[in-house]
Amino acid sequence: MKDLTPTKSSLDPIEIASRDEIETLQLERLKWSLRHAYENVSFYKTSFDDAGVHPDDLKSPSDLSKFPFTVKQDLRANYPFGMFAVPREQVARIHASSGTTGQPTVVGYTQNDLDVWGSVVARSLRASGLKPGDMLHNAYGYGLFTGGLGIHLGADALGLSTVPISGGMTPRQVRLINDFKPNGITVTPSYALSILDEFAAQGLDPRDCSLDVGIFGAEPWTNAMRHEIEQAFDMHAVDIYGLSEIMGPGVANECVETKDGLHIWEDHFYPEIINPETGELVEDGEQGELVFTSLTKEAFPIIRYRTRDLTRLLEGTARSMRRMEKVTGRSDDMIILRGVNVFPTQIEEALMATPGLAPHFQIELSKPDRMDQMRIVTEVADSALGREARETAGRALASAIKQSVGISVKIDVLNAGRVARSEGKAVRILDNRPKS
Repeated sequence: MKDLTPTKSSLDPIEIASRDEIETLQLERLKWSLRHAYENVSFYKTSFDDAGVHPDDLKSPSDLSKFPFTVKQDLRANYPFGMFAVPREQVARIHASSGTTGQPTVVGYTQNDLDVWGSVVARSLRASGLKPGDMLHNAYGYGLFTGGLGIHLGADALGLSTVPISGGMTPRQVRLINDFKPNGITVTPSYALSILDEFAAQGLDPRDCSLDVGIFGAEPWTNAMRHEIEQAFDMHAVDIYGLSEIMGPGVANECVETKDGLHIWEDHFYPEIINPETGELVEDGEQGELVFTSLTKEAFPIIRYRTRDLTRLLEGTARSMRRMEKVTGRSDDMIILRGVNVFPTQIEEALMATPGLAPHFQIELSKPDRMDQMRIVTEVADSALGREARETAGRALASAIKQSVGISVKIDVLNAGRVARSEGKAVRILDNRPKS
């Protein structure tokens, strides 16, 4: 793989500033953001007043813990524009969640917000190893989802040549990668696996293509999958993090030279880690739920938003700003099976280490009697694998899950290509248990 380390002169000065400089800027911006939200969003005025706090109570960043959390239901309850802090006429862009699990959450951006968004995504793409003049194959979905258009903003800001292909039509994805010869690709990790399958279907070796780096986000993925993708493409695979409620993609990103966690762009997003059960802050280095407060957003300020993503904060390495470890899962995606906490990433790690099986899977939950049951549906890497070998691989996977997670599961090994593919975020869990 190529050395894609960006030059020091290409970085924003704040990326390598001292911690004192960063924290001074954070305090100034925290004060502004709390006051902006309190004075312009009725939800925050009521929320702060009910908690007995005022923006003037913030004297240091540690005082932020006195302020109440914001959760997704608060955004849904203020649908569509109740969380906006500027008149609707000043909102230059509106995005929204799909609303598949409830009322959509709507977010807005002023023109300045869009400029900031573009700058942090550009910073992320540069940290990934891209530089002005490179070509980017953007396979994130365009539309109300923030992925495609958010990446596009940053690609324009960095000066890339962008192929706005969006998701879907996988044969065309492969054709354009081979014909246009992009340097980088932005895509969900699960859809990258589908693109790999299509390379094989067309009889092409992905290692021969032009891609130097893949920038993967929108869903948790493991270092085992990173290794699989890097080996298959002979390219770097780095992690990008974001969510629409905070900004969209570009809140944090791995640096290609270290790949040791995602540097949070702390000049715009203030992170905290809490115990998801108690809501109390935990120390840096301890795992918990990630909470964000926006520092510069005008249209849609967000104060202590509970992301439900599980990670931990670490000191900076390639940049001065703190890192977040790769997200291991979401507190609301955690499966409790017979008293044991299970995350899809744990299943993925066991699967990636099992010879003969492809990295595609779904988890099916059922309750045929009094006990919850888990069934893992996966597939062979090669359909020529015989029945005995498939059964052996299935038993090996079940044993690995039993040893690492501590639960017994049923494994179904299907023919290659039989597990449902994703063209966006992977649907990992099918919960067929009766609703209480």
